[in-house]
Amino acid sequence: MKYARLTKEQFDELHAEFASFLATQAIDKAEWDELKINKPEVAEQELDVFSDLIWEGVLSRAEFLEHFSKNHIFLFQCFETHVQSIVLKSLVAETDFLSKEGLQWLSDNMFTENIEMKVGKKVFTEERNASIFELIQQGAFLSDGQLFTQINTIIES
Repeated sequence: MKYARLTKEQFDELHAEFASFLATQAIDKAEWDELKINKPEVAEQELDVFSDLIWEGVLSRAEFLEHFSKNHIFLFQCFETHVQSIVLKSLVAETDFLSKEGLQWLSDNMFTENIEMKVGKKVFTEERNASIFELIQQGAFLSDGQLFTQINTIIES
């Protein structure tokens, strides 16, 4: 596998797409049920191939990612050859960006000495989608980019 197998919940959400995928493999419901029982390794391969197809589509369209931890927020904008990052770090140890109060604190203290802000750029050293998948594996999630855009606009002005 290139990425990771989808979870049971993700497969449940993508039930119709998976059925269509199996149809393109000339596998109907009865044959799928038989595969699961008599050739589980083939069924596993089909699950893996479908998972990689879904991941490839999602990662190809990914533009913004966010990763929150107790004292850091990592914001990413992904381009074809590189990723731009904005890292916000609380210099107040008690801050918890994983809580509603922590995010309110960030809003109140964004441009004070309590927040360290770093901007960066990293050129992809491996394939773009694999690099983005690695960020997701480390805890980042896809976002609409609103926070990145707001902060980037302020930084550039």
